[in-house]
Amino acid sequence: MSPPSSVRTVLVTGSAKRLGREIALALAQAGWQVAVHYRHSREDAIKTVADCEALTRGAAEFDADLGDEAAVRSLLPRVIARFGHLDAVVNNASVFEHDTAANFGFAAMDRHLHSNTGAAIILAQALHAHVAARASESGSAAPANAAVVNLLDQKLWNPNPDFFSYTLSKAALEAANTLLAQALAPLVRVVGVAPGLTLSSPFLTAEKFEALHRLSPLGRSSTPADVAAAVKFALENPSITGTTLLVDGGQHLMKFERDFSLM
Repeated sequence: MSPPSSVRTVLVTGSAKRLGREIALALAQAGWQVAVHYRHSREDAIKTVADCEALTRGAAEFDADLGDEAAVRSLLPRVIARFGHLDAVVNNASVFEHDTAANFGFAAMDRHLHSNTGAAIILAQALHAHVAARASESGSAAPANAAVVNLLDQKLWNPNPDFFSYTLSKAALEAANTLLAQALAPLVRVVGVAPGLTLSSPFLTAEKFEALHRLSPLGRSSTPADVAAAVKFALENPSITGTTLLVDGGQHLMKFERDFSLM
């Protein structure tokens, strides 16, 4: 049976762990039903689902390889079959592999563009089709507050040539924000959220991460809670579309010659 229409449902890609998990939990805390997407991290996804279910009315995990177009196109129908409807998509999952202008090649570019850009566009396209079908079935011309939030990166406003293909894929997604906001209005809003350095990685020691995190005009970059709050705000504010919220403590205002992980 489909849940009541007043219960909003969101798909968060890459939400088994790390930042995606924090976003999923924040939205569950706010009353959203959460579709937890993962590629390989099934046990982590099951844990995130259990934690979301403790906070809200429902959650479920869905696997998909976002580099495979057929898998991406099948993802929303599976989510809708489980929950009855979908109101929002948060495109959080990203391929993040190091390359440079010197060793750039089509294979690396394709991996990043397919997963980081193409998948996000297809999921936005599918959400729009779903919302349009719901409006047609209900006979209502009023647009729903459906939305897509794309996770970007402060380095688009503070560029450096490290992680060349990743940066190109995020730049393409930032351009797609504008194009999709135009194309999918009035039924679906499209908003970017661009974090600064938020979580550590295998590239950084704990001490180095803390030092880099403080390297901003505000003396701190973004935390997972900051980013999750911005995503929630973007999803729930019906007047925002076609723009990006930079959540980085002002790091985009500073000039960095290298990516954080290589500083």
